[in-house]
Amino acid sequence: MEPVTAPKPIRLELPHATLAADLTLPPNAPGVIIFAHGSGSSRLSPRNQYVAQRLQQAGFGTLLFDFLTPAEDALMELRFDHALHTRRLIGATSWVCRELRLFDLNMGFFGASTGAASALQAAAELGDRVKAVILRGGRPDLALSALPQVKAATLLIVGGQDWPGVSLNEQALEALPGPKHLRVVPGAGHLFEEPGTLAEVGDLATDWCEKYLR
Repeated sequence: MEPVTAPKPIRLELPHATLAADLTLPPNAPGVIIFAHGSGSSRLSPRNQYVAQRLQQAGFGTLLFDFLTPAEDALMELRFDHALHTRRLIGATSWVCRELRLFDLNMGFFGASTGAASALQAAAELGDRVKAVILRGGRPDLALSALPQVKAATLLIVGGQDWPGVSLNEQALEALPGPKHLRVVPGAGHLFEEPGTLAEVGDLATDWCEKYLR
């Protein structure tokens, strides 16, 4: 599957780091979705790239970026520094807000695994600026204190075979105050490696963005 518009490699110039990123902006995009990958992953995550391409084909812009520089990624403790990852996500959002091509677009987050916690914490801090949050196999338990402040419409997607994940996401659903929905994908595990399950994630993410970002 190929995106409608080719991704453009860019460098995110943040206050304390320059991060590699890929920006895709289809013509007349109504919104842009910033991806937050899990610990130990990167912007090159094949699952996140797949979902990003599905969103691009629906006309949405996407920004996938690395939380860490190559030197930082060599330090194991930084791979699991969720506070740092959240600051980097907020920094990437500020970059989007400064870009003339992007600043007036509706904005959403897509968080995977532990990246879901960064997406929720950043959404809580940014308030109305973030319109939608989508989580795949997320760890919302790492952001419990932030959940009551999340105003964005939040979709939690979890695999039916990921029993700990189902329980964690059910608890998070109760704490979220805004528009919200939990979708359990039958037969899927934590990584959505089973045939057809990641395609369902793409469908669900696209539908959510159509509803809240268009």
